[in-house]
Amino acid sequence: MDNHTILVLSADLADPDLKLLAQLPPETNIAVGNSVEAFERLAAHATVILSWSLSGDLLRDVFAISPKVRWVHSRSAGLDTVLFPALVESPVPLTNGRGVFSQSLGEFALGAILYFAKDFRRMNRNQEAGRWEPFDIVEIAGQTVGILGYGDIGRAVAARVRAMGMRVLAVTRRGPSPSQADPLAHQIFPPEGRMEMLAQSDYIVAAAPLTAETRGIIGEREFQAMKPNAVVINLGRGPVIDEAAMVRALAGKRIKGAALDVFDTEPLPDGHPFYGLENVLLSPHCADHTPDWTDQAMRFFLAQFARFAEGQSLENVVEKGHGY
Repeated sequence: MDNHTILVLSADLADPDLKLLAQLPPETNIAVGNSVEAFERLAAHATVILSWSLSGDLLRDVFAISPKVRWVHSRSAGLDTVLFPALVESPVPLTNGRGVFSQSLGEFALGAILYFAKDFRRMNRNQEAGRWEPFDIVEIAGQTVGILGYGDIGRAVAARVRAMGMRVLAVTRRGPSPSQADPLAHQIFPPEGRMEMLAQSDYIVAAAPLTAETRGIIGEREFQAMKPNAVVINLGRGPVIDEAAMVRALAGKRIKGAALDVFDTEPLPDGHPFYGLENVLLSPHCADHTPDWTDQAMRFFLAQFARFAEGQSLENVVEKGHGY
């Protein structure tokens, strides 16, 4: 087995999950840092870069001084802060944490659907006011969930809502397979069919990565096509949805509501309209933060490294030109 040098980009140098790196082979050299200077000594020999909790400019700069790098791994599933031209154009494979967090996000989507269908906010409000006020709720069986971005997260949502008797529609970049039906989705649309999907959906789940093609893909025109009872759930990236258009649709009660885990600006700024809208459920980008989520992410990297060191195929290899 070859000796390897790993550069670990971490905002917190005392992150307890970094201790798991001790499970790497003893001959592995490891440098952990949050500045270019921290990697200058070993960068010339580095074969692996782990973007643990930092990316952006630092990853770009560290990659530039690491001529022998043969693999870059990102802890996160989202890649909008990871991809840059030099990495995209290089032959160096990029992998990410796709799938590690999908199950929890699928549960969040189901929880959001039930939150609006059963009007849990109203129940809480009545309980706090000491008020006995029966009202009608909605049965979700038979309703339609439209999923925009049918990757690991989208399929985790589909598995859960289909088990509840819901109808599943999805939009994928490649469209439906001519030779094989999807076991979870009742119908799959190509990108140009998204308006048709939106018009049929009671719940719309945005789980698409942020790319040039998906930025603002749900905007004023798409909100106009939605049912008045539609609920939008965003699990992917904030800018996939035109935030201003969504605020207008929610404030004007043109749709029923929204459950949001991601936003254009994070943390959500003080005074943002979302804070004052009763038909919005806010999650501070923590829908996948189970007690062991970072532990799982590090263990996935360790398993990936074992495959890399043995010359085996890596999992979650990113199509860098497509952005996911």
